[in-house]
Amino acid sequence: MPGFTKPYKFSAVVTLGCALALCFTNPGSAGSQELHERTLDEIKTEAIHRAENGMYPLIGLDPADLRQALASIRTKDKDEWAAAFIAVADRYMAEARTLETTDPAKANADYIRAWHIYSFGRWPVPASPGKQRAYAKAIEAFLAHARFLDPPLEVVHIPFEGSEIIAYLRLPKQRTGPVALVIAINGLDSRKEDLAESFAAILPYGIGFLAVDGPGTGQAPIKVSQHADRMLSRVIDYLETRPEVDKTRLAVHGVSWGAYWATKLAIVERLRLRGASAQSPPIDKFFQKDFLLNSLVGNREYLFDQIPALMSVLDGVNSLDEMAAFLPRMSLVSQGLLGKPMAPMLVLGGVLDTQVPISDIYLLLDQGDVPKTAWINPQGGHLGRQVKVWPDPRIFKQVIIPWLVNTLAVAPEGSGS
Repeated sequence: MPGFTKPYKFSAVVTLGCALALCFTNPGSAGSQELHERTLDEIKTEAIHRAENGMYPLIGLDPADLRQALASIRTKDKDEWAAAFIAVADRYMAEARTLETTDPAKANADYIRAWHIYSFGRWPVPASPGKQRAYAKAIEAFLAHARFLDPPLEVVHIPFEGSEIIAYLRLPKQRTGPVALVIAINGLDSRKEDLAESFAAILPYGIGFLAVDGPGTGQAPIKVSQHADRMLSRVIDYLETRPEVDKTRLAVHGVSWGAYWATKLAIVERLRLRGASAQSPPIDKFFQKDFLLNSLVGNREYLFDQIPALMSVLDGVNSLDEMAAFLPRMSLVSQGLLGKPMAPMLVLGGVLDTQVPISDIYLLLDQGDVPKTAWINPQGGHLGRQVKVWPDPRIFKQVIIPWLVNTLAVAPEGSGS
């Protein structure tokens, strides 16, 4: 399989990838970091650096557009931030609308550009009226772009506890019967729109996907709690009703917080899943007070506002003290799940990750009843990413997609196999 190397000895089947690097000083020693949030000037400088190097969360955002928006921001006020990015993105939206019939390719490109700009305007979470407006506009721009997709993207509405789960379903164009499908779950500050764009890469293999916002994020109807995985079980229920989907060939993929849900589903839904890929899944230590206070507070791998963003997704949590009391209940060890039978897994991580401890990944690899495949980057940060060496798109296309294709036992179109 591309991107995999020789086995590494754990109690699971493990393989080591090449190294990944981080975007801040001394990434491997959380204790030596100065635990404080970036100033506005530091945020601007770091954001431009990340945009110029294709680094999260600026992947796909033109540095020129970023500089233009940042130039009009004078404070860390959330609405001022959002307004600056909305002003830049609005121009691309307006141009796109005028070009839809005369130059659809340019219109589509403008919609994509607007989506990226609006999305960073609401980043990391839409925690103010202005950021909520930026998020609404980001969805509008993405769906305008989606009208150009072939095969088409379907917005599905799944009834759930008096509300609904909104997700994006996309199926391969050429199919003769029910198809295998991956449920893709976002992280803390990414969204189902990002996953829907990435997972287009799996369609040529005859595999579909459903992208959904995890609990507490995006348009999810409930926040994070011990039992919030029921929302994702409801997604599986729904997919089993779709005749186009092969319910015997379902997998799940998650990044960061989404990887937590993917791991939990690999246990509680193991009979309905062929496998789960989890990129930097929090398992146990992540949820402890010590890690919260000594690694997450003021974390410099995260661009800004990690603690407020995390607080916003947790059910009933409004202070750091409440968060410290809440998080331990989310541990898969505390819930008595780790070590139970589970579906096959691909587990990815970076040894230098300061947002999810590598010890959580090793703990997961040691548990369960079936071998796991691991891709551990000794120089990798969060999600195993490394600037210029193993950026997010390369990990996705060379490691995650091949594993999912193999797990779902589907050959690429035209392969003859």
